Amino acid sequence: MPEALPSLARKTAFALTVSLALLTTACTGQSGSGATDDASKDTTINFWHAWSAPNEVKAVDSLVAGFERAHPNIHVNVVGNMTDDKINQALRSGGDRAPDVISSFTTNNVGKFCSSGALVDLNPFFEKSGIDAQKTFPKPMNEYTQFDGNRCTVPLLGDAYGLYYNKTAFEKAGIVNPPKTWSEFAADAKKLTIARGDSYRQLGFMPNYHGWESTTEHYFGQFSPTYFGKDGKSALAKDPAFEKGFMLQKKLVDELGGFQKLEKFRATLGDEWGPKHPFHTGQVAMQLDGEWRLGMAEEAKPKFEIGVAPLPVPDDQAAQYGKGYITGTIAGIAANSHKQNAAWELVKYMTTDTDAVVGFANGIHNVPSTLAALKSPKLKYDPRFKTFLDIAANPDSTTTPASINGGVYLVTIQQFGYDYESGKATDLKAGLKKTAAQIDTDIAQAK
Repeated sequence: MPEALPSLARKTAFALTVSLALLTTACTGQSGSGATDDASKDTTINFWHAWSAPNEVKAVDSLVAGFERAHPNIHVNVVGNMTDDKINQALRSGGDRAPDVISSFTTNNVGKFCSSGALVDLNPFFEKSGIDAQKTFPKPMNEYTQFDGNRCTVPLLGDAYGLYYNKTAFEKAGIVNPPKTWSEFAADAKKLTIARGDSYRQLGFMPNYHGWESTTEHYFGQFSPTYFGKDGKSALAKDPAFEKGFMLQKKLVDELGGFQKLEKFRATLGDEWGPKHPFHTGQVAMQLDGEWRLGMAEEAKPKFEIGVAPLPVPDDQAAQYGKGYITGTIAGIAANSHKQNAAWELVKYMTTDTDAVVGFANGIHNVPSTLAALKSPKLKYDPRFKTFLDIAANPDSTTTPASINGGVYLVTIQQFGYDYESGKATDLKAGLKKTAAQIDTDIAQAK
């Protein structure tokens, strides 16, 4: 069963801009094809990561110990609890203490990592090792680890988003199965909502974009939108999936009492990471969340049985029920490292060795990041956790594409979402066009 201690791999768009300025000035180094060190000789490399919870640090150390047993000549100096700021400063400055290998929770910064040259393109290393990345990793993970054909990062475990539901509340409301389509979802959310004065005793679902993990990109993952056209311009105003997504979310906000009433209720609820999370307490009957929530919810000892299912899909995409939004942790090799071949041996082991990936997934309680590991009989998990494994392996699952300025475009879309759901923006089509223009302007200025 997933650990109560959450992995930070789930950072959303608002945590992604920590050090874009540093990445912009990152030193470019030799390409992967130019690595000249001899990985068969005795050497020491530095691996920087951001995990800090005791169970997570233990899992990282176990992963590295497995690598050192398989490669006794390569010694790994592990440095944990490293923020992106510290990692980026080290990538700029280099030196003997700087990382040769890094891992980051911020997938939205891949575009910056790749375009700035802070991390090397790993495609030559994959080719040299005879590994087909397309056949090794799930499709969304392949997408969010590269930018403009430059695969400067590789997946290192992942996060999948689904629907948690209160089985006891479902039974009382006469709901037999979790919803599969948006219309079923909206109907269930209303049926599960119980008023208390001008507020709620139980809310079926908190639809507002401020509602913890109910961000625009997590919602839109079920609509499979195209964020950018072939010309690199924002498709926000062109792909009807966005308009549909915004309209259905706003309709649900209105049907459940309206933005102001929902926000007033939300202000009385517990925070996302504490035991008083409203799903734990039964104040909210359904919750959009990642795989880590199961362990946290069980640790809070709820007075109901927890159910897990994929998030519903739009009615006209019912055949794709089972998909979800995917993100995760990434790993890469520093461009200024003089030990890139040895560094690749570590990266290759951590991210493509099935037993290593499975063991790490068991320790961290995240989703494995290779197709083989997702099917491994050595995985240990609560039966309900399989929902997230299936979402990760589903070819229809989606992610958000890398951009040269990181996830700034996601923040811009989310901000428009706030304006639209609250009624500040009333013309959806005009708002989408204006937001798309802003995204294009921001990207042009970043080049």
